[in-house]
Amino acid sequence: MMPAYGRRRRVSSIGVLVGALAVVAAALPAETTGSMVTRTAGINGESRPVSAAAVARVAGPLDDLGAPDPLMSDSGERITSARAWEQQRPELLAAFEENVYGTSLPAPTKTTFSEAGGGGGSAKKITITVTGPEGDASFTLRLFTPSSGTPKGTFLLIDHRGSVGDDPGSGGYAPAATITGAGYALAAVNAEEIAPDDASSYRNGVIDAFYPAGQDLPADAGRTISAWAWGASRAMDYLQTDPDIDPSKVAVIGHSRGGKAALWAGAQDPRFPVVISNNSGSTGAKLARRDSAGESISAINSQFPHWFPETYKRYDSNADALPVDQNELLALIAPGRVVVASAAEDGNADPQGEFLSYLGAAPVYELYGLGDTGLSSTSWPPATGEGFRGPGMSYHLRSGGHGLEDADWDIYLGSDLFTR
Repeated sequence: MMPAYGRRRRVSSIGVLVGALAVVAAALPAETTGSMVTRTAGINGESRPVSAAAVARVAGPLDDLGAPDPLMSDSGERITSARAWEQQRPELLAAFEENVYGTSLPAPTKTTFSEAGGGGGSAKKITITVTGPEGDASFTLRLFTPSSGTPKGTFLLIDHRGSVGDDPGSGGYAPAATITGAGYALAAVNAEEIAPDDASSYRNGVIDAFYPAGQDLPADAGRTISAWAWGASRAMDYLQTDPDIDPSKVAVIGHSRGGKAALWAGAQDPRFPVVISNNSGSTGAKLARRDSAGESISAINSQFPHWFPETYKRYDSNADALPVDQNELLALIAPGRVVVASAAEDGNADPQGEFLSYLGAAPVYELYGLGDTGLSSTSWPPATGEGFRGPGMSYHLRSGGHGLEDADWDIYLGSDLFTR
């Protein structure tokens, strides 16, 4: 394991989206944009032309905040290929474990699935039981599929409200009827059963199946958010066995605190080809170095002390000392599709900070030939109510406040997220 502060020399001097958007590259001086050079890149590591600007050190908005540069290796060398990125990736993931989300639970020694009808129509209720060294824990996955035909894709919702029942209806947070009517499936995993969202009882789920009851967790052990992400991967274990589901077309999605867990799940588990953050804010998609905008690290650790490990609290009022930032978390999802959704009036989540993280992940996607964000400009704010879609990255800014709304689902369902 690398030291907690071992990545501080990687402070960014990259340009946001330089070389990833033609409109931006065209506006740069000739000595910055450079010529086309052949580098090892692409999804399979094949050689393909990559703009020199895509890997150049160019000043941009993230530099003003001192954000880490995802294309600077720990040895101080520029990363210029997908292969080199993937070699560096485990160390970056470990840095997020050590400093932000905590160590994840290990794989269960045994997992069983018990299926029952979950109401009318094409609905299933699956009980997932995992076994750890200290015992068993169970949680519920509900699955809603179209009445006929194979789903075009599946949205796996980390349901932190624990509110998706046998008939969640057609509107708002989990509109099963709308989703299945559009030809998709909705899978909702009950996060409250995985780890209760409560400081006094959060261990009363999967965590206590792996740690002795009555003993304090290690300071660097993941808490609620990490457990929810782990539970999403166990739900994926089930979806891979269901004959009605194509596991190559599963999007893990979460709203707010669920969005934080969705991003962490997607960063760790490459089986998710699409990862959707809906208004995830602090310690989600929001750039940590904008700590004074929206909810701060100190505020989130104070109000929700059970979400993150004790080690994360050392960055209360000290976000600049973090050796990582959330643009790098989004980059860890590459080459899977990352989707960032913000709300214009959601000040607590800092939509501009989410936007900057999205832009700051694009240089890594460019290594795979997927750096087009779909945006025609990097200026804030972009147009509201419009879905911006590139081959590997998607973004939208909805009008209104914090929520997972019909307008969000309209964009998700209409964006064909499961194709490039």
